[in-house]
Amino acid sequence: MRLYADRRVAPKTIDEYISAFSPEVQAVLQRVRQAVCSAAPGAQETISDRIPAFRLNGMLVYFAAFTKHIGFYPPRLEKAVSRYAGEKGNLRFPLDQPIPYSLIKRITKLRVKQNRAKHTTERKKK
Repeated sequence: MRLYADRRVAPKTIDEYISAFSPEVQAVLQRVRQAVCSAAPGAQETISDRIPAFRLNGMLVYFAAFTKHIGFYPPRLEKAVSRYAGEKGNLRFPLDQPIPYSLIKRITKLRVKQNRAKHTTERKKK
């Protein structure tokens, strides 16, 4: 269950999305955002499917707050994240445990590398 205050009104920015949560959850969401930004300089912030997302040569990652966890959605998962794996290919970081911000950075850097490689391959085909 997503905690966004008014599900009928989709947030237009990541700031708007984050502001709808309690101060404690806002702090966690801001740190997730900072981890992604530091791992992917130049990535564009956006809202996609009503949740925060980042693009750089394609979609990098998404994240969202839920009742008991923060969801982190890289398009592909690696084995190192299996303890956090959710049922839909997402990652779940329980709010009652330390959030692995360094893992968020590693995943985002991996996605940057994957997207750049894909973008380079696509440009060569043209």
